[in-house]
Amino acid sequence: MATSTELPTSRGPRQALPDPGERVPRISWPIVGIFSGAIALFAASTWAALADVLPVPVTIGLSATAIFVLFTVLHDASHYSISTHGWVNAAFGRIAMFFVSPLISFRSFAFIHIEHHRNTNDGDNDPDHFISGSPLWQAPLRFGLMDFPYLSFIVRNVRRRPRVEVVETSLLLVTSTAVILACALTGHFWTLALVYLIPERVAMFVLAWWFDWLPHHDLKDTQQENRYRATRNRVGAEWVLTPLLLSQNYHLVHHLHPSVPFYRYVAAWQRNEEEYLERGAAIGTAFGQQLTPDEYRDWKRLNGRMRRLLPLRKAARSLSALGFHTIPVSSVDKLTNESVLINFAVPEELKDQFLFEPGQHLTVRTKIGTKEVRRSYSICSSADSGTLAIAVKHIPDGIFSTFAMEHLRPGDTLDLMTPTGSFGAPLNPLAVKRYAAIAVGSGITPVLSILRTTLVVEPESSFTLIYGNRDAESTMFRRELDDLEARYADRLRIVHVHSRDPRHPPLLSGRIDRTKLDHWLDSELAPSLVDEWFLCGPVDLVADLRELLIERGANTDHVHVEIFQGYRTLRSTDGFDAATVVVGLSGRQHEVKLAAGDTVLESALKSGIEAPYACLGGACGTCKAKVTLGSVVMDQNFVLSKADVKDGYVLTCQSRPTTPSVTVDYQG
Repeated sequence: MATSTELPTSRGPRQALPDPGERVPRISWPIVGIFSGAIALFAASTWAALADVLPVPVTIGLSATAIFVLFTVLHDASHYSISTHGWVNAAFGRIAMFFVSPLISFRSFAFIHIEHHRNTNDGDNDPDHFISGSPLWQAPLRFGLMDFPYLSFIVRNVRRRPRVEVVETSLLLVTSTAVILACALTGHFWTLALVYLIPERVAMFVLAWWFDWLPHHDLKDTQQENRYRATRNRVGAEWVLTPLLLSQNYHLVHHLHPSVPFYRYVAAWQRNEEEYLERGAAIGTAFGQQLTPDEYRDWKRLNGRMRRLLPLRKAARSLSALGFHTIPVSSVDKLTNESVLINFAVPEELKDQFLFEPGQHLTVRTKIGTKEVRRSYSICSSADSGTLAIAVKHIPDGIFSTFAMEHLRPGDTLDLMTPTGSFGAPLNPLAVKRYAAIAVGSGITPVLSILRTTLVVEPESSFTLIYGNRDAESTMFRRELDDLEARYADRLRIVHVHSRDPRHPPLLSGRIDRTKLDHWLDSELAPSLVDEWFLCGPVDLVADLRELLIERGANTDHVHVEIFQGYRTLRSTDGFDAATVVVGLSGRQHEVKLAAGDTVLESALKSGIEAPYACLGGACGTCKAKVTLGSVVMDQNFVLSKADVKDGYVLTCQSRPTTPSVTVDYQG
């Protein structure tokens, strides 16, 4: 874990970068895949050219495509993004360099490219400024000559470079020239041109256009002046631009985080989008319109209706942005004799704050009598519907659920925290996946949001829901589920399990348990056939079913768990000492004293710090924070992923210090 406790104090261009949440892999399998595919494609097109079995333009296009793809291999290798092992990057880089431009060595290219990153848009020192700084009328003429200025750059810096690198580049330059002359003298120049020279120049033209001109042209700030405006992201039509440009439409992310592999640029952007916008990130549309951050936010709203065609965007907000807003209730509708549906009228100016991903939840706060009450409820509306709703099931002696059932009316207001949680899975309209969910009682609420959104966004995916209740009368959203099953009859199957209905089929009677799940896993829900699992219900049941799924071969990363509530552990001082805790919240740091046995959240609340929380049982994730100094131990964790824990995140309501001093940051 990091040991620094310093918090950013400004929003300037040199402010510490947000954590992209991405790391260099031990081996980048996407790179291995495109590398192998490109080599195979180049070999096939070379054979086609030599055997004269395809038209000349086709063979040139295929070879140029292979070289274009190999540049991404070379590019990631130069940033050591392919592997944590340096020799792996060098091996891939050297091979790719032969195809992209055999005039210089891989080491020389890496040096030149890093200089581009250091001096972006600096006309005197940026080796790529030959392209990005070109007058418009000259740009097409320069595109095909992109790599030739690199040679003069090497000459100017030859004394700075290791001798072995200079010798390697000199040998490559001499060898390349000799091969071209030999082919010309022996009458094979056209063959060489068809197999390599022409495709290589075509690829270079496209690379200059897409990887240099589009991201950098007409931007005046250098990397040293403002790294958030030295290059841009290009938004819109991402379903085609992202694969076509191999993610370089998110070129700003690459310049901010050069070691992030190319296929994770989008994920890094989505993780911290709002923080990048707050820093003035340069953004353009697919058609060249330049957008300010506020214009980009407006552009997103105006394009909200396109969600059926584009992947849902993560509602990016930092943990420090979590806060309560007073929101009017627009309707309170009876679902069953024991539950109500509450719809909220979110004011227009707060719509962005309450964007949510399917599977997220709201923390509700209100005063009932003289007591402040907080509860966490999953959002049940679809993420593309423009509505915000929760369902509340009555619990005997439950303070808030009784209030909601008996007293809450349209026009009343409740304090809502902006949405949190990560129960859902990323969606993409091009995906063809199979989903399965098991829900019990009010566990249907987050699953319903996921189910509704998935069926809309991914028109080729299918969904199976196993839903347990006492009987039909106690089934929340029964009519809506029937309507959904009728509308998506070819892609949605709902299996109702009733524990107290004597008329129900024997195989579907009783409670959902391991025996029933075993039966389904042996037939239509074999783990090898299901891409994502969602489990929501009582903690004992969910834990048992998750264990069985993993035993039967389901991938732990694709078994998503949400529980009604966590276990409330008893306070104990055994094995714990008093500690000093520094709490980072909303850009400020607060030092508090923690009594032996208290959790980090308890110590913060006792000191009057408005730290975010809801369930206090490790079930909702609202109190998530990052440990930046010292260490803690969590009593339980039903929310955080392995990646979250590895990155230092904890549930503060479950965290007790194991060192004398601990620093946690709710901004993360």
